[in-house]
Order: sequence, then C-alpha cells, then structure tokens
Amino acid sequence: MSERKVLNKYFPPDFDPTLIPRLRLGRERQYKVRLMAPFSMRCNTCGHWIGAHTKFNARKETVKNEKFHTMEIYRFYIRCPKCAAEITFKTDPENLDYVCENGASRNFEPWRGEQDANAEMQKAKEEEEEENPLKALENRTQESKREMEILDALDEIRTKNSTLERTTVEKAIQNMVSKKEQLINVELKKQDEQDELLIKSLFKDADGERIKRLNDSFEPEVDKKLKISFLKDPLSTNKAISKNNIHKKSALDKISKLGVIIKPKTTVSQQKPSSNSAIQPLTNTYQGNSISKNLSNSTPANDLNIDLSLSMVGDYSSDSSS
Repeated sequence: MSERKVLNKYFPPDFDPTLIPRLRLGRERQYKVRLMAPFSMRCNTCGHWIGAHTKFNARKETVKNEKFHTMEIYRFYIRCPKCAAEITFKTDPENLDYVCENGASRNFEPWRGEQDANAEMQKAKEEEEEENPLKALENRTQESKREMEILDALDEIRTKNSTLERTTVEKAIQNMVSKKEQLINVELKKQDEQDELLIKSLFKDADGERIKRLNDSFEPEVDKKLKISFLKDPLSTNKAISKNNIHKKSALDKISKLGVIIKPKTTVSQQKPSSNSAIQPLTNTYQGNSISKNLSNSTPANDLNIDLSLSMVGDYSSDSSS
C-alpha cells in the first residue's frame, strides 16, 4: 500500500513543465467552499428550519456589476438538508451583514429592527435638510456641540487616568483617611451646635430670659453682718483684716468649685434666748479691756504677736456671737 500522506513526489528526468497546457478559467467560474450559515432561516419549499452556524458545502461566485467602494460582493449557493432545494444569499459589506436572496426567508431578529428604524430616520432627516437649509444648520450646530461635550468628557477621563497612574497605594490611603477625618469633624461640629442649642433651651426661665450663674467671688450679706465691730477698730492693723478676707475668699472659691451650696446662717435675733445671754456682754467687755491693756503695754517688737492675737480673738468672738 502507498502512503496516505505523501511528503515527496516523483518527478521523472524528462519532465518539462512548459509542455503542460495552462488551465484557462472562465470569468463566471464557481468555487467549492465549506462555510456555515450566517443566520437562521426557513426553507420556502419544505418549511425546514435551518439554524445559524450550520455547516454546508457551498459554491461561491462573484456578483457581476455590483460593488461597494471597490469591494466585490460574493454570492453563495447551498441546498436544504431535508428537500435539497437550492438557497442563495450574498454578502452586504455596507451593513457588515448577509442578505438572503432566494429559496429561504430569514427569521426576525430584534437588533435588525432597530437598525432598520435608524436607517429610515436618517433618510427622513437627510430629506428634511435638503428641503430646509435652516434645519440643516441647526442640526450641524447640535452635532458640533455634542462633539465638544464628548471631547470634554474624554479629556476628564484622561486626566483622571493620569492622576491614578501617578498616585501610589499609600497616597490613595492617605486621601481616603483625610476624607473620613473631614466627615468626622463636620459631624462633631454639628453635634456641638446641637448641644449648645439644647443647653440654651434648658437654662431659661418661663419668661424666656437666660439664667446666669453667680460669680464665685460674690459674698452674701449674711457674712458681712457677722463681722464684729471691734475688727473695724482703728487700733487694729489692716494686715489681720486683709489676711482674714483672703482666707475667706479662698475658702469660698474651693466650696464653689466643689458645688456645695452654703445656707445663710440665722441672725442673733432669730436665735432663742439662752441662759448664758447675760454673761456674754460681760465677757466681751472683759476681753476688750484686756486687749486694750496689752496694746498700751506692747512694744514695737511685739506688734506681730498683737496682730495674731487680734485675728484669733476676732475669729473666736465671731463664733461666740453667732
């Protein structure tokens, strides 16, 4: 047996290719090709449905006197697989499609309907522009405006792509974090404003007037009345009085910071008379005489001791008087 796939062929020594006559092909010659059905169709003779991409042994030829911009149009001949009826279709380079000619009818396709509708609209538009030049001018201005918008959109896309190419992962993360921080700050400001409005609405009386907080350095009138008269004695020094005032102010400041409310003390007239009420004026006079004697006998070196004794006596007398 000979080889099925021959690689080398025998040429005799007396072989002369010039003696072989040239094959003259006719202009209307048909070529046998193997192809697939470009669309689904139905045979007109037997009604058989032929699906798209069904393979056929077809004959191909060029269509006479029919071209599209120097592009030749080809016609194909196939036969129905059921009844062997001849079906022909040809190429359509204008619409990048095929056209069914004879022996079958093409099935409906929705995208082809849209194309046909668009083609009809384009034809109607061209006819209108030919009749009305102003309409043609308006259409041109609209088309130019649309082209400008498309170009602007393309420029924006290019700039975005260039920025994305330049930015790294770290920069992108930083941008995201900064945006989130800005949003958080805005929300915090809104919350603070809401809190301030709520506080203003709460700290108001029935008349709508704002309630003000008392100053920490405010001294009630009761404390002023409790001061004893002999502290205003000209013989006593101003140093002791200033020290007592500083001590009281600092104590009031500490108490006000702690949020403690000082109740006013009752006056002497409001207290009940006690059995020792008759003895109190005597003790006061006795203490005054002893202090005056000590002041008369004191020396300049002992002034500091006298000031301290006066301050101590003043505190004790204020407690006793209360």
